[in-house]
Amino acid sequence: MKRTIRTTALTVGALIAALGLQAGSAHAETTAPRIDLRVLLVSDGGPATDAIAAELDTAGTPYTKVDLTQAGRPTIDAAFLADTVDGRPRAKYQAVVLPNDNPFAAGSAEMTALADYERTYAVPQVDAYTYARPEAGLQYPVYGGYSGSLDGVQAQVTAAGEAGPFGYLKGAVPFEDNSPTVGESYAYLSTPVAGADFTPYVQAPIPGTTKQGSLVGEYRHDGRRELVVTFVYNQYQEQFRLLSRGIVEWMTGGVHLGAARNYFAVHVDDVFAADDRWDTKLNCTPGDVDCTNDEGTPSPIRMTPADVDHATAWQSSHHFTFDLVYNGAGSVDQRSDNNGVDQLADKLVADRNQFRWVNHTYTHAFLGCEQNTTVVPWTCETNPDGSTKWVSRSAIDNEIAINRVWGHLNGLPLDDDELVTGEHSGLKILPQQPQDNPNLAPALADNGVKWLASDNSRDPEQRVVGPATTVSRYPMNVFYNAGTASEEADEYNWIYTSRAQGGSGICEDNPATTTCLPAPLDTSTGYQDYIVPLETRIDLGHVLANDPKPHFIHQSNLTEDRLAYPVLDGVLDGYDALFTDSTPLVNLRMKDIGTELQRRATWRTAVQNGQVTAYRIGATVTVQAPAGIAATATMPTGTTQSGHAFGTAYAGATSGWTTTTGGTLTLTLPSTAASTAPSTTAHHKAPAATRPAPHAKVPAGVTEQVPYTPDN
Repeated sequence: MKRTIRTTALTVGALIAALGLQAGSAHAETTAPRIDLRVLLVSDGGPATDAIAAELDTAGTPYTKVDLTQAGRPTIDAAFLADTVDGRPRAKYQAVVLPNDNPFAAGSAEMTALADYERTYAVPQVDAYTYARPEAGLQYPVYGGYSGSLDGVQAQVTAAGEAGPFGYLKGAVPFEDNSPTVGESYAYLSTPVAGADFTPYVQAPIPGTTKQGSLVGEYRHDGRRELVVTFVYNQYQEQFRLLSRGIVEWMTGGVHLGAARNYFAVHVDDVFAADDRWDTKLNCTPGDVDCTNDEGTPSPIRMTPADVDHATAWQSSHHFTFDLVYNGAGSVDQRSDNNGVDQLADKLVADRNQFRWVNHTYTHAFLGCEQNTTVVPWTCETNPDGSTKWVSRSAIDNEIAINRVWGHLNGLPLDDDELVTGEHSGLKILPQQPQDNPNLAPALADNGVKWLASDNSRDPEQRVVGPATTVSRYPMNVFYNAGTASEEADEYNWIYTSRAQGGSGICEDNPATTTCLPAPLDTSTGYQDYIVPLETRIDLGHVLANDPKPHFIHQSNLTEDRLAYPVLDGVLDGYDALFTDSTPLVNLRMKDIGTELQRRATWRTAVQNGQVTAYRIGATVTVQAPAGIAATATMPTGTTQSGHAFGTAYAGATSGWTTTTGGTLTLTLPSTAASTAPSTTAHHKAPAATRPAPHAKVPAGVTEQVPYTPDN
């Protein structure tokens, strides 16, 4: 299918146009000022500026933070903002982020310096969350607008927003409403002041009227450009995550260091094995040390050939690939117990090229300390001298190597660099095992393992274990020991209800990390009505946060009631409803996720340590970084590096990693991008950035009004 990629207009174009220069001309390159690719973020400690800072951090975009609440902060004046380098004027920041349209006292010399700087260098300003008022190009909300909650409201990107910085969205911007008792959003909805050069990019209906009020819009006045945001948010809310890319692209003109994509990968653990089933009468799982049942054990859960057909058909319809994390002994045992027959393994091996495959060890053995399971919770066995008894290096070697051999004999398309140990064992597990098994790293070296899975809930930071680097995986809250929706809801009730409600009381004992349900779920409807929407929202939140870490479920979730699919459908279908084809989900295998995380960590360290400098002069972008480091940047489509196309297309731009040559990377912007002033595609007014700010009557009682932050 042919896809149309939109590109936003660039701030460099505004600068060149303002100086009366032609992009690409020798005269332009010799007289244009240097614009450093760094953002100035002025914070008042509120959630809006913190959210933008988090977005820049995650993408790897350099910024300087000035905290207005700190007494020893630097003064923002002309010298702080600009100087001269090699005889060329230098703007130290390509964009300015303020907590609102003017966070300084009346008559502030700092705001005057900022306004002069923005005019001189055509630097845009983001008002992270401001009250709707004429100084921001909007009418006071009391004049036919609205001030209040937007919980559950669906905002909409305007035609100008789609043609401009938010072109990666299909249009809908839903505002969260996760609790009927908690205010989650607050906004000022208003229309532009008469005569203001204001273009709404995102709007929502004004209650009680037929009008739309602006939530995000561009205000051009007095030779300056502002992105005016009139709703409060934090970095975790879906509405911000949907719009954050456009905010960054608007303020940088699509030319900045750092990059962001939307990722989703799903590992299916225990393939070929069977998972124990939750006992709804005993409220435990047979096989656990604290679960005994004299009346018999519920049947284990194992996929069937029909489940494989369903998985391959689902993948095809969703353009998605599972990573099957397998234990070969599961099939060997099945054949041993059934006269050599294992129809599931036969089907999976026949369809092996429909999936990616990862070694999960042969028997799923615990590879940390030797466990004493006669007590609850289990403890590590100890030697006579009190030291820990560890699973041996040879035992770990066998679990890795035998499973690998089994996989290769069956033609599985493995990558031998990758490993997921059973229960992520061998790595530290608090509180029982506060350190890695010292035999794990040598065994990984013996087997050439370079990427080792860890549990994000226990070990979220990427770290080195011998020759391997960890890749943290998000556990999805779809239980491994439930094959049906009623079993899932029953176990969920046990974990998340109080003792008085018949639950375990875990939520009462751990209120800081676990929230009790107000009442037990209906086991016939609770999974679909409560658990699925909650887990979908959590997982989609990871996707929208530029987070490549994989999620993991179990083979039991793909059989019987096939519990995983409603959540996965919610994530993928929900994503498709929000984003255009130019912004596809990125579905990587484990080693590629590990490489992405590793590169980010190296880049982030270099940026934070001041080892990266980047600037733009006319249509030329220069990045200076430690030699050999992989640099990441986002540029307009058509940008070249040494005459070749830079990066890959994503969300209407081009971005990617590239290694600097001798510590320097030079990029050339396309002439069309460098010569087009911002916002010319968004509206057809005459160039009006020099218009003065309009005046409007100030209504009684609002002269001192400041942005409102709900207590959530």
